[in-house]
Amino acid sequence: MGAAEAPLLATARHGRELVFVGNGRWVAGQGRALEGGVDTALAELKVGAVETARLDLSGVRGFDTVGAVMVDRLLRALEVAGVRFQIVGLERRFRPLLDEIVKGSHDVPPRRHHVNAVIGGIQLVGQTVVNTGRDSLVFLSFIGAVVAALLRVIVRPQTFRGTSMVYHLERTGLRAVPIIALITFLIGCIIAQQGIFHFRKFGATTYVVDMVGILTLRELGVLIVSIMVAGRSGSAFTAELGSMRMREEVDALRVMGFDPNEVLVLPRLVALIIAVPLLTFIGNMCALFGGGLVAWLYGGISPEIFLNRLQEAIALNTFEVGMIKAPFMAAIVGLIACMEGMRVGGSAESLGAHTTAAVVKAIFLVIVVDGLFAMFFAAIDM
Repeated sequence: MGAAEAPLLATARHGRELVFVGNGRWVAGQGRALEGGVDTALAELKVGAVETARLDLSGVRGFDTVGAVMVDRLLRALEVAGVRFQIVGLERRFRPLLDEIVKGSHDVPPRRHHVNAVIGGIQLVGQTVVNTGRDSLVFLSFIGAVVAALLRVIVRPQTFRGTSMVYHLERTGLRAVPIIALITFLIGCIIAQQGIFHFRKFGATTYVVDMVGILTLRELGVLIVSIMVAGRSGSAFTAELGSMRMREEVDALRVMGFDPNEVLVLPRLVALIIAVPLLTFIGNMCALFGGGLVAWLYGGISPEIFLNRLQEAIALNTFEVGMIKAPFMAAIVGLIACMEGMRVGGSAESLGAHTTAAVVKAIFLVIVVDGLFAMFFAAIDM
């Protein structure tokens, strides 16, 4: 058989040694034939026990990225099977391309399997449930580690990073006041305007004061503030801790004998637990001010009437319900943000993915917990 008629990849077995012989042009135009040849060679690998393998590429006259990927696929399979291998005969000019591919500058895409749509849907749901369960276990484990760090700090208060806590309190609390005040003011205005617009049809315009007061103080104030803190401060926490993970600063802390949860997580968590209730109070006042302003300018309800009606409509426990929820919301946002930051890998893609996950998970949990609190307070008639 002439060289031109030789298969692109032939396989021969000598005892426990497999010999792969490459011929012809290993280029993109031969991609399908090369893939078939590699499949056949890999099937031969499973026939009997193999200890060593030799890939003879002295007959290869053309070589591009597709050819290098095929060689790399073959080598990876040998490596997984625990077979010692060597490459011989490859022309020197082709070697740099193969080295780049073997170094891992690409990922060999997995072979596509055609799966029934129903089975695929069930698999997707099952995988999502499994991932959610794993995330829940990781979250519980992280809470346990943070609580252990907190107990150590309570026993030895001098180890608490007070300066770091004040720094994060200034960033998450004081610097957030303008945007929190503006957003809650606008939301108060919108609620009042919509309330007046609809209540006017029934001649019950003054009831807009009840709606603005109860809705803001019980639910919307703390909810809006928590969501904004999750987007602003939570994402910042994840990005900071993730960057420290990428620069191996977290590992350096462990090597020096420090607990990262004690040094990095606790100051941020305490700062949020202090800041969110204060921001909630400021947000509530701004929302009521916005609602009162619109009620005066759009609904003709004077400030005196608004304040008197507000005093009649809301009780002290209406205000307490919102404020009680604030520290819990802060803890959820802080824990989720720090946990995702500590899970960042070594790439910018991982940092972006975990930052997005931190914001989404925090907002989701904040809304879920708010619903649980609503049922709890209704059950105790509060």
